[in-house]
Order: sequence, then C-alpha cells, then structure tokens
Amino acid sequence: MTTKQLLLQIEQLNKAFGGIKAVEDCSFGVESGSITALIGPNGAGKTTAFNLISGVIKTDSGRILFDGQAIQNLPPHQITRRGITRTFQISRNLQDMTVLENMIVSSPVAGWRGLIQRSILAHERERAMELLDFIGLTHLAQTPTRSLSYGQRKLLDFASTLMAKPRLIMLDEPAGGVNPALLQDIMRYIKDLNQQGMTFLIVEHNMDLVMNISHKVVVMAYGRLLASGSPDEIQNDPGVLEAYLGVV
Repeated sequence: MTTKQLLLQIEQLNKAFGGIKAVEDCSFGVESGSITALIGPNGAGKTTAFNLISGVIKTDSGRILFDGQAIQNLPPHQITRRGITRTFQISRNLQDMTVLENMIVSSPVAGWRGLIQRSILAHERERAMELLDFIGLTHLAQTPTRSLSYGQRKLLDFASTLMAKPRLIMLDEPAGGVNPALLQDIMRYIKDLNQQGMTFLIVEHNMDLVMNISHKVVVMAYGRLLASGSPDEIQNDPGVLEAYLGVV
C-alpha cells in the first residue's frame, strides 16, 4: 500500500482517571483509505482512545486532528458531522423501534425529525434500505430491534454508521461474540467498503480478522504506543510478542 495522506492524527494524547493513566503520550496516524487496527492486551487503553477520538470523553491534553482540523473535546454530534462514525462494544440500538427506524435515527438529515413527521423522507428510506440490503437485513426492516439476534444487532450497528456517509468508520470489536460465518461476512463488508475508499479504524482482539484485513496495526500497552507497522512487522516484533502475545 502506497503512502497516503493521514486522515486522522493522534498527537501526544493523554487521559487519566484519578491516578490511573489510561492513555499516556500516545501518538499514531490513520491513512486515508486504509484499514488500521488498534490492538493490545486488556487495559491497554484502546477503548479509552476510541472514546477520546469520538468525543465520548474529553482529553486531558494532546491533539486529535481529522483532515488537518483539531477535533479534541468537540461533542460527539459535531464529530459525526465532521465525518467520523463509530460502533460500541455493546449495541445501542433502540429496542422498541423497528430496524428501519433505527437506521433513520442515525441519518444526519432525518434523524429524530424523520420519525416525528408524517412519513420518512423518500431518499432517507432509500438509503436505509440500500444499506440493509448490503448487510442482508432488508427482510427485517419492519421488525422491532428487540427481536433481532445478537449477530443481527451487530450488523445493524454497522449499517447504521453508514447512514451519515462518513469518511472514517471506527469499529469497536466488530468480531466480538459473532459466529465464524458472520465474522466472514463482516470482514467482506469491511473490505468491500474499503475498496470503495472508506477508511477504517478498528479495535479488535480477533487476530485472524486483524491480520487478514488490516493495512496497518497499531499496538498499545499500558496506555502507551508500543509498536506500529504492517501485520507482518507486528507479528514479528519482539516487544509485541512479549507484551501482547506472551512470548519472550
């Protein structure tokens, strides 16, 4: 993969909770059009970094640049408008709404307004249905979300991030708890979107997914950047093998 412009830059990022430094002087970049994986052992600071980037929590210090513009400490809805969307480890679907309604709520144009007015805007419905077709859930469009299986909810979370037509999608453990067949589907969806130019930043523990689809892997440990490189470089990095894989 040729060197491309950095779409996301993390510079000397810091976040502490009480006396615990969850993220400490962490810096890395995500190239435009890439699939970048963020890995590390439990407690490494990956989810905290994700939450800082998406505005869920505020930074103590450091900069987060998206397309050259500082976004640290902006509220989540403003970050979404800039072109970043994300999923969470635990689904945030609205259980009493249908699958289609959940998609519309995620739209930057319609959103909640689209559910209040008499009818959903035609172009919003069309986009939602196209995305549901992409992930194979069109037949469940009118189904209450509470009736979906765990895997179907994961797919809905994924599709919902696309409603805003983002430039960067952040996926928090997309393979968590899914069966092998669904995992293969998720990997295919990510690859297909990436080939269309979508940029991904993925926190994931499943090394098969990480090593098979990532262009770059960033490794964190104890809140700090441990290593960064291609999947092959990371798999052969002595520091990563010792700290992350438990091999000396």
